[in-house]
Amino acid sequence: MKRGGDLAVAALAGIIAVPLGLVIALLIRATMGGPVIFRQTRSGRHGQEFRILKFRTMRDKRFEDEPDAPRITRLGALLRRTSLDELPQLWNVVRGDMGVIGPRPTLPEQVVHYSDRQRGRLALRPGLTGWAQVRGRNSITWPERIELDLWYIEHRSLLLDLRILALTAKMLLHPTGITAAGGVNPGFPVPAEAAAAGQQRIVLPRQATATAPRLVQEELRRG
Repeated sequence: MKRGGDLAVAALAGIIAVPLGLVIALLIRATMGGPVIFRQTRSGRHGQEFRILKFRTMRDKRFEDEPDAPRITRLGALLRRTSLDELPQLWNVVRGDMGVIGPRPTLPEQVVHYSDRQRGRLALRPGLTGWAQVRGRNSITWPERIELDLWYIEHRSLLLDLRILALTAKMLLHPTGITAAGGVNPGFPVPAEAAAAGQQRIVLPRQATATAPRLVQEELRRG
């Protein structure tokens, strides 16, 4: 049933996305040349890898070690700010690589560092949007995002999905959390870093206080 809903949403969104995508593709071609689509390997359901699709937002490197930030074009920055660079992922939904709602797909090199608990976020198809996306996105750390994704998997329902869609629409109109403080998104902590950050507070939704560790419950009550 969820798969049917994903296809229905993708079909409805495609009515607007297809003509808008053609305009964006022409603008990218005119300002950056080809290719128009950026492809990257991500880990999907049960860790199965697939190629995620995005509109290209960066020009080619001028030298080998050139960082990403200066390569983002003005058009690319606009696409990222409005999340329009994600439009091609509707095709990933149609193909079955992704769903509309679920944990965002991450890089295989991040997944190899997941703990057994964190691997639980691979139980669902990754989504265009998700609970972690509307609860902080890139403004929160990876461990926090994973905890939010795990909470969603445990509590998912049609009502929660509708709430996520409504919050996603609100975020598209008033973008927040696109980048972390300082404009640099947090990287995934490798085991050594994760151990050093072991006392880090994890921010969970208030509905999860019944099962949250005692420290987290205290923090939520104070918040």
